[in-house]
Amino acid sequence: MPEQRFDQSQSLLQQQTIAPQMQQSLQLLQTPTLELRHLVQQEMEGNPTLEEESTDVSLDEASTPGEDDEFDKEFAELSQLDEEWREYMQQSRVASPRRDDADERYQFVMDSIVEPITLQDHLMNQLHFTDAAKDLQDIAGMLIGNIDETGFLSIDLEELSFDLGIPFDDLEEARALIQSFDPVGVGASDLRDCLLIQLERLGKHHSLEYRIVDHHLDDLARKRYPQIGKKLSVAPEQITKSAEFIATLDPRPGSRFRVDNNTYVNPDVAVERIGDEWVVTMNDEQIPRLRISNTYKDMMAAGSGRDARAYIRDKIRAGKFLIKSIHQRQQTIKSIAMEIVQRQVEFLERGSSKLKPMNMAQIAEVVGVHETTVSRAVSGKYISTPHGVFEMKYFFTTGYETENGETMSNTSVKRTLGELIGAENPKKPLSDQKLVEELEKKGLKIARRTVAKYREELNILPSHMRRSY
Repeated sequence: MPEQRFDQSQSLLQQQTIAPQMQQSLQLLQTPTLELRHLVQQEMEGNPTLEEESTDVSLDEASTPGEDDEFDKEFAELSQLDEEWREYMQQSRVASPRRDDADERYQFVMDSIVEPITLQDHLMNQLHFTDAAKDLQDIAGMLIGNIDETGFLSIDLEELSFDLGIPFDDLEEARALIQSFDPVGVGASDLRDCLLIQLERLGKHHSLEYRIVDHHLDDLARKRYPQIGKKLSVAPEQITKSAEFIATLDPRPGSRFRVDNNTYVNPDVAVERIGDEWVVTMNDEQIPRLRISNTYKDMMAAGSGRDARAYIRDKIRAGKFLIKSIHQRQQTIKSIAMEIVQRQVEFLERGSSKLKPMNMAQIAEVVGVHETTVSRAVSGKYISTPHGVFEMKYFFTTGYETENGETMSNTSVKRTLGELIGAENPKKPLSDQKLVEELEKKGLKIARRTVAKYREELNILPSHMRRSY
């Protein structure tokens, strides 16, 4: 029997862990205002010592039996924290008065939000009102479930027929039924099919537009009007006119049913000019105002059992940390917003063309927090300005220095690039190299590949695809 050998080795592994309370604090910092109430509500459900203030009730000092002096000290600190929290919220009320019916108005808004109908719901409703046979309706319902959010049915019917054992003719009949529904073009296999369906419904089956889409869609996408005209023996002017009509068709018929998760934004911060100063105001209207329940304070004062005291002590500690974290969250966001305003005065006065380059490290240094804290604080937060509502991340952008020494953010450069293209001669659109030269005239030296990158980010086509004939 071979000899067995057991080797022992020792290694040192260094691992950084984050305490649960710190994780909670970071989560609160990242949470947008509209979600914060729900998150805090969950915390309240698990911590009976927490309650939301309905009136401005002060927290009296508690006296507990002398056997636990450490807790007495902790509770006194908690009382002081509660006073500071209510004082902070009272100051917020002065800056932004809270109306008595604020909760009722908020609930009314939430209750008034109607769940939007999906594309599948819309199609199924039409299917139920057809006179088609039950078997055909079942097949059509299955196909509707495979239609994507743009309205296309890109699944291969031959493969589906083989996999499910459904006759191919039945699948085609069900697809044709769906293609007769609203929105026009739904159930198409691709863009070409979608546009042809719409042209057929408009009575243009034998039109020039139908021939262009059916046989020259790639050339149409690249605006090769002279080439299309030559192939069809039609003047380029007629191709241009037909292309303009085709452009009125809907390439994504199902997109109007797409659910938009950002239909409503509640700004976390508001900036407005008062006199000669720009003033930052926090939106505290929906921030829960918490305190420790007097019931549990009285239980401690009455001398509850040891186990009960230990349970209450732990819950009060957790509640104290939650209150402090909410307070710190608001202060951090406000400090960051104030520094953003300090650096972006020209933007506030003159618009996005004057947005200055700025990074999170610069803000972190002034506010006195880590760069990652700034990143968490601005994540999903919005700021209301005289020029509209912007995500706070919008203000953090790299930039360039012009020949006269001024700094210009890449957002401003993109805006300038868009203005140049918007003012170009459509028959002689500006190439990327020509755009580089035009930007250099404005004192901005930018590489051609960077111009191409910004143009793509603005969803602007290359010059040869922007040309009009």
